[in-house]
Order: sequence, then structure tokens, then C-alpha cells
Amino acid sequence: MNKIILYSGSIAWVLLISITLTSCSKKNTSSKTGMAYNNKSNGGFQVAGKVKRGPGPGLIAIEGGTFVMGGSLNQDLAYENDNTKRRVTVASFYMDETEVSNVDWLEYLYWIKRNFKDDAEYYYNALPDTLVWRRPLSYNEPWVNNYLRHPAYQNYPVVGVTWEQARDYCVWRTDRVNEDLLRKSGYLAAYKGTPVTGVAGAATTSLPDSVKPFNTDIYLNGQYRGLGIDGKRMKKDLNPNSSAAAPAAGTTSVTVGVTRPVRLEDGILKEPYRLPTEAEWEYAALALAGNTIYENIEDGRIYPWNGMGVRSAKKKTQGLIMANFKRGGGDNMGTGGWLNDKGDITAPVRSFNPNDFGLYNMAGNVNEWTADVYRKLSFEEFEEFNPYRGNEYVDKALADKKKGTYKKDKYGKVETTPSVTAKKQTWQELQAGVKPDSAFKADKRSVDQMGVDDNAKELYGVSSLVNEKSRVYKGGSWNDRAYWLNPATRRYMQQDEASAEVGFRCAMTLVGSPEVSSKSGKPQFRTNKK
Repeated sequence: MNKIILYSGSIAWVLLISITLTSCSKKNTSSKTGMAYNNKSNGGFQVAGKVKRGPGPGLIAIEGGTFVMGGSLNQDLAYENDNTKRRVTVASFYMDETEVSNVDWLEYLYWIKRNFKDDAEYYYNALPDTLVWRRPLSYNEPWVNNYLRHPAYQNYPVVGVTWEQARDYCVWRTDRVNEDLLRKSGYLAAYKGTPVTGVAGAATTSLPDSVKPFNTDIYLNGQYRGLGIDGKRMKKDLNPNSSAAAPAAGTTSVTVGVTRPVRLEDGILKEPYRLPTEAEWEYAALALAGNTIYENIEDGRIYPWNGMGVRSAKKKTQGLIMANFKRGGGDNMGTGGWLNDKGDITAPVRSFNPNDFGLYNMAGNVNEWTADVYRKLSFEEFEEFNPYRGNEYVDKALADKKKGTYKKDKYGKVETTPSVTAKKQTWQELQAGVKPDSAFKADKRSVDQMGVDDNAKELYGVSSLVNEKSRVYKGGSWNDRAYWLNPATRRYMQQDEASAEVGFRCAMTLVGSPEVSSKSGKPQFRTNKK
């Protein structure tokens, strides 16, 4: 009897080993065609291995979920009725740990001046409006001159920035982060004098002026290659029909060997930085994940911290104000000799305790721009998943329709045009430049949905200040009362206007599984993953 058991056990182990080996052997093989991936001899279809996702610099992962948008607001002091409670789901995403600071913006300005030294307009348009500090009956002139540039304020949040400037910064930041990642990894030529990780004798030549600057979309479209661009650790191109790269503009040499740029399919480049949606911002500010056990929210919140008040209840910090805001008329900082929030105007971006997501200053310090167009009745027309108002669909403009190359503006970015169709065009339509029919023109929903389902559009600019350029900002500032610290409160300002009380932080889409971390003891299904 014992021998039978032993023998049966041996068979089981043999079967297990066989299954394991079979599974391993199929890891890099198509389950539908049986053809091997990453094999030059059968056509060279390349599939990335296990992708290690992660946030870009400065970001923190926010695990999404369902929450009641507007649910933390238990009073409507202004009787606006513009954030009625509704349950929505926010997808997981990344968000800046802190507000964008003055030193961050100065880095941006420096890059513009260094790369476009003869384009004074580009630099001027990126400058914050420091005149936002001026008040007719207040002596704020020192901040007009010092707040942005003096090193004493370098870690304070940048203000005087319009929504449009914040959006442009996100685009710039995306390209700089991806460029830096590619250069340090050897996929692009290294910065002059900068060694590449894991590569001895890395290239130290600087980029020729004719191919500056780097743009993620242009790079992914294969339009950023050649001498002084290609790195020493570029991906091998396993396509047997591939040829060496064409020379860069203004050069005669080509890259030796058959290599290729990084593709989106490789999972190496970061997603674009962008402004958070209003729903993302409110969800991240509340951080109810800190009060959640087994999918039950044990306690709601009025602010980004627990409790009914704005003072710390902990023994060591008892009585201290939890955010930088205006406690009452004429009280912006507390009493001399015992300053409370330690900020007369703004405070450093890492002031106070972070919330349960690890985000600083989600209440007070500065209000923050969100991506959304403001509508008073947004809660009446909304999607339950990732609610957002402000879609304006565009297509990348093509310089050569047959080759699929993009048009570039004078700054090296892809030019865009309004989307002309709600679905993929046929090849013939694309080549002929077919325009949408009259019915589609009248609808326009695939192009611009900022005003979709508006019932009072004729009032804009007449009896209402709300229009297509009205953008939501949230969070409260150093010059606001405690009411505005509630994440559900919302106000709006024109996207081309700025204030000393409004700054911003960036967000990024999280791709793949929405689960950020698996808590200890949480049950999981076991699956046979390839």
C-alpha cells in the first residue's frame, strides 16, 4: 500500500514538472498561432517581457475606486448647488506628491532660454504673471519682484500661472522625463559628459541643433533618429526587412547595424503628464483609502485628514493648524511669538502632514487647477466612470500621408488638427482628406465635447460668466477660509487668467491593472499566468 502511494506521488511530481516545463516553454510563444515571439527567423514579431510599471518622477500611485463625489460637503454656504452628491468610479492614476514649485518652473524657463535663445516670445509667454501679487490697498510689491526667483521661495508653489501655461508645462515635462529616461538607459545618445548606466565608453557628443528638441510623439513615430541621436543600447530590430536608419538632418552618416527606437509596446516610456480631472483631484484629496477596511469606509472626512476640525489632535502637535489658510478676518498666520500655520502667504510645498495617499497640501496653501471645464450642473450630466468635462478631440497632423510622418511646429512638437470623424477613416478617405458630412458637422460631438448637453449655451457671455474657457480649481488657499479646504468645494476661473492664490500639480494615467498594492491577508485568485 505504501508503495502505491509513493508511486502515485511520483507520478504527480512528474506531471507537475511536465506542466511547469511546458508552461515555461510557451512563455514566449503565441498561444493562438504557436509561433515564437522575438525570433528573427520567423518574422521577428517582438513582444515585451514582464514590464515593470511605475510613476514618473515626482508622482505617487493613487489606487482608484468608487466614492461619492461631493459627498464630503455637508453645507453649501454660497447656495451654489453645483456639486450635488453622485457616486462615481475613478480609475487608478498617478499624482504629484507636491504642488509644482518655483524652482520647477525656473527649470522650465531655463530650458526654453537655452534651447530657443532667440525666441523671446516663447520665453515671455511661459513667464508667470507676478503682478498677481499687487493689491490696491496692500504693500505686496516685494513679492512681485522676489516670489518667483529669489532662492528663499524656490520650494514654494508657483503662482500667477494660467491653466493654459500649466497645460503647456505638462507637455514639456513629459518630453523631458522621457528624454532623460532614454538617454540614461542608452536608447538615445547620452548627454555630453554623462555616462550611460551599464555602458562603458558611452557617447558624449551633444545633439546637433538641427534635431533639437526631443518630442515623445515624434520619437515614437520614428522621426527622431540618426548620428548624434541613436544610443549604444538601442533595441535590436528583429524584422528581417529592416534597414539601417536614415541620416539625421544636416548629417551624412547613418547608424551602423539594424536597430530601432523604443516603441510604446516596449513599456519603457512614461505616459503623458497632464492636469488631474476634477474627480481625480477630489478623490485623491479625500484619501478615504486610509479609512477603508475590507471595502468598508469606517469614517468619512470633511478635510484630507480625519476629524471635524482643522487642528491637530495628536499629543505632540495638539492645537496646531493642519493646513495653510486664513483662520478669520485679518488672521493669515497667527500671533507673533507663536505663529501657527507658519505661513503669511504660501508655504513650502512639503509643509504639514501628507494625507493617507502621501500627498502634501491637498488643502490650503494654493488652490489647484483641474482639467475640467466648469459647469454649474455638471452633476446632472456625467459618466459614472472617470467623469470629466472638457474633451476636445484632435488628430495629429500628417506631413506625408503615405509615409505617416507627422508635421512639426517650430518647437519640434506635433501639430494637431480638430478631429474630423467619430470613427477610423478608410484609407481612401484619409488619402483624399475627406471631410465629415453635413450631419456630422452639425453634431460636432467627436471634435468638441466641452459644451455637450448644455442647455443654456445662449446665455454665455450675456447673463452668465461661465463659458468654454471656464476651468475648475479646488483646494482652498493661504487667503481662503476653512470652508474652501473641503475637497468637494469648487470654483472656476478663465483658463487664460491667473491668481496669487492658484497653482497646480500634475497627474499621469496608470496603465494596466488598477491594483496598486495587495494588502497582507487579502484573498487572491490563483491564475496560471504566462
